[in-house]
Amino acid sequence: MTDWSPDRYLEFSEERARPSLDLIARIPTRRPRLVYDLGCGPGNSTALLKQVYPSARIIGLDRSPAMIAKARESVPGPEFLSADVSLWQPDKEADLVFANALFQWLPHHAGIMQKIVTALKRDGVLAVQMPDNLLEPSHAIMPKIAEQGPWASKLARAGDQRSIILQPSEYFDLLRSHCSRIEIWHTIYNHPVEGVDGIVSMLKPTGLKPYLDPLSETERAGFIESYKLALRKHYPVMADGTVLYRFPRLFLLAQK
Repeated sequence: MTDWSPDRYLEFSEERARPSLDLIARIPTRRPRLVYDLGCGPGNSTALLKQVYPSARIIGLDRSPAMIAKARESVPGPEFLSADVSLWQPDKEADLVFANALFQWLPHHAGIMQKIVTALKRDGVLAVQMPDNLLEPSHAIMPKIAEQGPWASKLARAGDQRSIILQPSEYFDLLRSHCSRIEIWHTIYNHPVEGVDGIVSMLKPTGLKPYLDPLSETERAGFIESYKLALRKHYPVMADGTVLYRFPRLFLLAQK
């Protein structure tokens, strides 16, 4: 994929902040000294961690140069480093490793989570949120549109960019022997957006990105129009003209 777009990502900053805030509220560590924000993006989650833990040393990691540059510009105080989380291990003094909407992009992410938890010190916490929406119409439609259009050969492996989210029991079994405490839960958000155009705008910098990046400008416009047409069958317009976009997310807290 091409590099991520910080500005597009921040267009729905409020909607993207809500899962981070909900996850932070459940973290048992109240006075961490060293915090990592994995896949920090443009720093929106890092800014929330800074507000909640003002005395902590906070380090944001992301493999996107554009995201790191935006984070450094937008959030003074924390450190921001370019890193591939799949190859990364926390400092042995880390109190909290926070990952909002990251692991679904990493192949074999469950093994990476296990490696991180194993490396944590006693009472250290791994806090994770992942979109669990591949079966939602908004995402189930994408590979179907990819297969049907003139762009099919270009998008043959576009759906492989996302990692399959496991069942809660699978994460529990994988991490339980390394942890004193595990919490796993789902939350379903219903975001009011401006029709199917709002869904497309929200997903362009994330879920739609692997499908749009390989296409020419003309193909991209055709894909989006076909996608919108399919979306309208599943997302009825409300009385005020908005659409409620259903968005399930999985949350996990693992304390060493």
